Amino acid sequence: MVWGRAVNRISELCAAFGLDPEEFQTIAGGLAARHGEPDALRMEDLALAQGCARGNAAAWEYFAVGYGGRLQTIALSITREESSARDLAGSLYADLFGSKKLLSYSGRGSLEGWLRAVMAQEYVNRMRAGRRLANYEESFASAGVNDAEAPDGRLGASVDAALATLKSEERFLLASYYLDGRTLAQIGCLLGVHESTVSRRMEKLVALLRKRTLKELRARGVTGSAAEEMLGADVREIKVDVGRHLMESPGARK
Repeated sequence: MVWGRAVNRISELCAAFGLDPEEFQTIAGGLAARHGEPDALRMEDLALAQGCARGNAAAWEYFAVGYGGRLQTIALSITREESSARDLAGSLYADLFGSKKLLSYSGRGSLEGWLRAVMAQEYVNRMRAGRRLANYEESFASAGVNDAEAPDGRLGASVDAALATLKSEERFLLASYYLDGRTLAQIGCLLGVHESTVSRRMEKLVALLRKRTLKELRARGVTGSAAEEMLGADVREIKVDVGRHLMESPGARK
């Protein structure tokens, strides 16, 4: 028996959060045995996490009241900036809601501490993604250089042709980011995937677009070395406003 003297309180919480008491005891017992510290489990936090993970409305209401403000405070302690903190806290809440992520909370340590650790990792992931996005912006924002300033007009035509070969989802990713100004997180929500997945897809898409643009340049009579020089040795040196090409090419927003 792992509930100890808190059995009455835990029974109440199970009833409030839609948990089967015997099932919860089995879960708690397994966690206690795994960690070897039966008296150290935070039973109330564990019951709340289990109820939320199972989509119980009362559990989520309890979570919103008890942890809504705390999430913002935790986020602010991590980001040190109000708007970033609101975005980070909101993103975590949305990620937890309707998912099974809270099932990974083991009851060791407070739920607040677990939330802090999860949020800190998410912030690290965003910082890493931000560095990659900076590279994307350097790639496609044109940096004040347009096709008229490019060394050869065939570059713009080659980019158009390369864009035309992309699949609909690939075009959606580019259009969402470069035309609509959506963030990786927003695109991820639309596609039902994590923003890190969107980031990886974007990275591969940038490489693919560069490869196909080089192929189109060669098809237009530009030699290999000249084509490489037009595009630059690094993808970040592409001097073409891809956003404008997406806007002007047929089916850009389909």
